[in-house]
Amino acid sequence: MSLPELVSRAEALCKDYRLGAVRAWKGRTGGLAVGYMPIYVPRELLHAQGVLPVGLMGAREDLEIIKGDAYYQSYICHIPRSTVELGLNGSLDCLDGMLFPAICDVIRNLSGMWQLLFPDKLSRYLDLPQDFDPELGGEFYRHELAELAADLAARGAARLEPEALRRSIALYNEDRRLVRELYALRRREPWKVPTHELYLVLRAALVLPVEESTALFREYLELVQQDATRTPLDQARVLITGSFCEQPPLGLIKTLERAGCYIVDDDFVQVHRFIRSDVPTEGDPLQALVTAFLGDAMASPTRYIAEEKKGADLVRRCEESATEGVLFCAPSFCDPALLDQPMMVKAVEAAGIPWTAFKYSENSGQFQVIREQAGTFADSIKLWSNA
Repeated sequence: MSLPELVSRAEALCKDYRLGAVRAWKGRTGGLAVGYMPIYVPRELLHAQGVLPVGLMGAREDLEIIKGDAYYQSYICHIPRSTVELGLNGSLDCLDGMLFPAICDVIRNLSGMWQLLFPDKLSRYLDLPQDFDPELGGEFYRHELAELAADLAARGAARLEPEALRRSIALYNEDRRLVRELYALRRREPWKVPTHELYLVLRAALVLPVEESTALFREYLELVQQDATRTPLDQARVLITGSFCEQPPLGLIKTLERAGCYIVDDDFVQVHRFIRSDVPTEGDPLQALVTAFLGDAMASPTRYIAEEKKGADLVRRCEESATEGVLFCAPSFCDPALLDQPMMVKAVEAAGIPWTAFKYSENSGQFQVIREQAGTFADSIKLWSNA
């Protein structure tokens, strides 16, 4: 497969609201498919029980939201309103259940709505710990995982067996390793890995079994490494933060790149990188998942950081990626992102890193304004910054 063909396939998977790839998998295997909202769920556990985890990121601006607005105020972010719309119009009928990890009050409310709207399907709010003491948060999370496994088994999934979970952990370790390689390559040579392409590949992987998503990542990595036609441009190296739950429109990412920005780090589609390194496969595999979440998860506005300084991780990422400026790019009315932003701004200002901020929604009419803002920011970095 050529690079344009792979990217075209990834885009088709992203645009398929009816989840054709998931329906095909269910037809082949007869297994259960369970959707999940961003940012993180223990996909290894689902896979070990023969369940296909399906990442849902709402819909694009081309979906007219009618019924969804009857359940949420129209100013609420796009992801819950479009997810309700997709559920009610039958697009998500192939899913046997939904998981709603602890993100914000809106997603918590969405889990309750799902129980009322689809009482015959599994609907579970995944309450993630905010205390990272193994004796407290660890025990709590292990209990949550055991209950989730029991709920899946009651719906027809296989029982959770340690050896199966170890195999699944190993598969997702390889999946995460390839994503880390892609991010590292983009940091070194961002012209080889345009972010709008990488974004499509990451989004497409959400609807594929891990065996296929790993193959997709590996093939994309090989193709971009072999492509000698992509040459560097004089663009500003920027880090984007704030888009960890509702994802930005693809057009917005392209707009930023056309404005003169190399996006060298981001927080898009975090489930592929939320656990930052390999999860051990020896010992108790369920405990390994718990320990990884407690001690090796990404810094996120949805995750309490205990004694760490808010913004320190962002500054570290800027340093590691040789970022010249930060774009605070958050969905309108995203409480976790916007409440964290002042502390993040303070941290990057203290580190002497230039920044600018804007919000987005599904309305593509704002892209020209954002392009002018981002372009001016990129030009100022190149002309006057000491970064």
